[in-house]
Amino acid sequence: MADERLNPPPVFWAQRKNLLYVKIQVEDCQKPTIKVEKDKVYFKGSGGTDKKSYEVTLELFKEIKPEESKYSVKGIATEFVLIKAEEKFWSRLLKDDKKFHWLKVDFNKWKDEDDSEEEVEGTDFEEMMRKMGGVNDGSGDMNFDDGAVDSDDEELPDLE
Repeated sequence: MADERLNPPPVFWAQRKNLLYVKIQVEDCQKPTIKVEKDKVYFKGSGGTDKKSYEVTLELFKEIKPEESKYSVKGIATEFVLIKAEEKFWSRLLKDDKKFHWLKVDFNKWKDEDDSEEEVEGTDFEEMMRKMGGVNDGSGDMNFDDGAVDSDDEELPDLE
């Protein structure tokens, strides 16, 4: 169960059979406090233009493998790849079945249980993180400039 007394940041999640993608959206968060345990993820940090403080404890629906899970603090968010203890799709992210206004599905990463799986076998996290949109250069910062032109970088035609 998540604690409503805290000031929770926006949290986005998606899953695969063997892992969870969790993104905590706090911009320019410097040195957040993060704890990844077998049944929960804790985040506390401040960020954004007003340096507002955020805190959330995600009590997970089922257990994960904290020793195999990874996270990366980036300029726009903190992203997690959490390895499930049991390879099985979850019906929800949190133990509590309640709806939370700050918790949303990350449709950019979402795959349904019956979708065809083109998964990375094993636990090659650097490759997973590259597929998530960044390459870790060893400094802890992620490099997003791969030189590719994104479709939303193209100019739009004039309106008539």
